[in-house]
Amino acid sequence: MKLIVTLERDETGMIVAECPAIPGCISQGRTEEEALANIREAIQACVEAHLANGMPVTVATREVEVAV
Repeated sequence: MKLIVTLERDETGMIVAECPAIPGCISQGRTEEEALANIREAIQACVEAHLANGMPVTVATREVEVAV
């Protein structure tokens, strides 16, 4: 399964990783590599929890274009 994640540095310098396709699936790390490793673990745990509870694994995400 391939999922998009976002990476954003917070005010403390940590890199916050989030998987928009799985609401609430967030992790962090001191480096980008650590944040990506941690979000992979979080995604796995979220998917397992959703499956165990009969919930959909992901929500629909779409890309939209916005004029700026």
